[in-house]
Amino acid sequence: VLTVAQAVYVLFGFGSGLIALGVLALLFPSVPDIVVLLLLVSLPAEVMVVLASRKRIDWREVALMGAGLLAGVPLGTWVLQRGEAGFMIVLLGVFLIVTGAGFLALPENRTVRWPRWTAPPVGLLGGALSGMFGTGGPPVIVYYRLGGADKAAFRGNLMAIWMLVTLTRLPSYGVAGLITAPRLWSALLVLPAVTLGAWVGHRVHLELTERQFRRSVAVALALIGATLL
Repeated sequence: VLTVAQAVYVLFGFGSGLIALGVLALLFPSVPDIVVLLLLVSLPAEVMVVLASRKRIDWREVALMGAGLLAGVPLGTWVLQRGEAGFMIVLLGVFLIVTGAGFLALPENRTVRWPRWTAPPVGLLGGALSGMFGTGGPPVIVYYRLGGADKAAFRGNLMAIWMLVTLTRLPSYGVAGLITAPRLWSALLVLPAVTLGAWVGHRVHLELTERQFRRSVAVALALIGATLL
């Protein structure tokens, strides 16, 4: 499961949490175990991709987006606590399916020039969705896809944002006592499977043409939407 999840993550820059958490939750009784494990094993892949794509990353935009994400998580958590997330997740699923289909039909040269100020609100929406459902990627994915980023910039900027979020979550999890010795050992023991998945994902990423990559992103969004429904 982790090999496939990391392959998808390194290939596209998103999707590992939805794949791994959904499947592993059927196998292991403790969701916190899974969440912490995924956090620990995702960081090496994020660092690898960020280093490989560092020249294609807009760090100012990443910082603005990341700030919005971190601010939005408490908002999403509040909505979840009020018990209003069920209807929202249906809307999100439909939105992703329609968006994925729209991207498949969109002309290759059709892009949107986003003003700089739009990055924090998009991040805020992503953070709210992360707080509600644990999947805050869709707004950020749509932002960079419509922005016309090529595959290296698309993946690099996404991974830079997730790396900032991971580096913020790690100390907060540590203070909360969630990062324990058994979980650290577990992350170390599954590292070969994670490394294999990251290598496969990177190789496939290099082989895909820009057109194939964009179409694959569209299909992945639609599949995530169907999974949410």
